[in-house]
Amino acid sequence: TVQGGHKMVFLHKWDTVQAMEIIEREKVNATGGVPFIAWQLIEHPDREKYDLSTIDSISYGGAPSAPELARKIYEVFGALPGNGWGMTETTATVTSHSAEDYLNRPTSCGPPVAAADLKVMNEDTNKEVPIGEVGELWARGPMVVKGYWKRPEATAETFVDGWVRTGDLARLDDEGFCYIVDRAKDMIIRGGENIYSSEVENILYDHPAVMDAALIGIDHKTLGEEPAAIVQLVPGQKADEAELQQWVRERLANFKVPVKVLFRDESLPRNANGKILKKDLKSLF
Repeated sequence: TVQGGHKMVFLHKWDTVQAMEIIEREKVNATGGVPFIAWQLIEHPDREKYDLSTIDSISYGGAPSAPELARKIYEVFGALPGNGWGMTETTATVTSHSAEDYLNRPTSCGPPVAAADLKVMNEDTNKEVPIGEVGELWARGPMVVKGYWKRPEATAETFVDGWVRTGDLARLDDEGFCYIVDRAKDMIIRGGENIYSSEVENILYDHPAVMDAALIGIDHKTLGEEPAAIVQLVPGQKADEAELQQWVRERLANFKVPVKVLFRDESLPRNANGKILKKDLKSLF
């Protein structure tokens, strides 16, 4: 942005109405942040009162995003979506995904940037898995840090021969596009069956009444854990537990259907980067 000589407009703290006022007044072309910001611009009941026609692109990162979001940005604003993947240990961007590529592959976070490499490893055998199979994502490039400050054991465990073990479960397609399946620690194992929380969350996001969703594992005596969902509905829309369970059941295997669905009026708790604080949600059950 600075390199291109573009004007930058900053908002001290996110406020949807204030943001729409600024977009209209300053004729903003590109905006974004975390996926939740894009959703709030799309879902706000007063959106039509503002001229947001100057927006060409809405990009985001820092948290998983539903495939529906890319389509919505194009449908609602006529703008092109953008996202990517990275982590603190990679000083942010490792993959970049935008425009028609993103619309064509809305479940991907894109291919690696020019200076980066990706591979997917089997955690048990420590060998690379075939194209299309899920394993732990490893990344390499000049953006990867040397290690953790004064933590040699953690460094040795996470950084291997220039690669960083990301802790993310992912797969690569035959053109090198990356698909993040889940955080390894967010995966729910129900009676030996793996449930990738992001897969179920994306289905919930596709429901017209759902604005925000999170899937967590709750303890079960014999199965180990079961999936449970917490959702925030679009203002003015209605849905109940049975309806959302049936919505998932029609689209995914039965063992992935949330056994409980809780509804919240307010936004789901997030950290400063926009990631849902799942550890804070378990106590609600």
